[in-house]
Amino acid sequence: MLYTKSIIKPKTSTEGFRISVMSRHTLNDGMTPDPRISVDSYDLWLPEIAPPLRLVGDYYKRGLPWVEFEMRYRLFLQQAEISTKVRDLARDALAQDITLLCIEEDAAQCHRRLLAEECQRYQPQLQVEHM
Repeated sequence: MLYTKSIIKPKTSTEGFRISVMSRHTLNDGMTPDPRISVDSYDLWLPEIAPPLRLVGDYYKRGLPWVEFEMRYRLFLQQAEISTKVRDLARDALAQDITLLCIEEDAAQCHRRLLAEECQRYQPQLQVEHM
């Protein structure tokens, strides 16, 4: 099972292995550590499959529409070196419960939902739940 969840929500015993898929663990200034996030918030951090910082900046600071963000992030996930990591993540999620973590409260407009969908593309039988 592959779950998605906000990293600032409390941990539960049913989430399995928790992976932060954030490019950084900072406040919006990009430098100040977010006090709500600690190394205890996740088991593994995979910033290499997070949206590139420029894409994040285009969305949050320059008003990139969500549909454009979504298209660009999906293209990023399909790059050869990234898609290998996504395939590995999808395979691992079949063997153990994994929760993808990001700061957004709602998965509807969050890259972790898009990442989970990409995992399902490689492993169609993979079940996804947004917490």
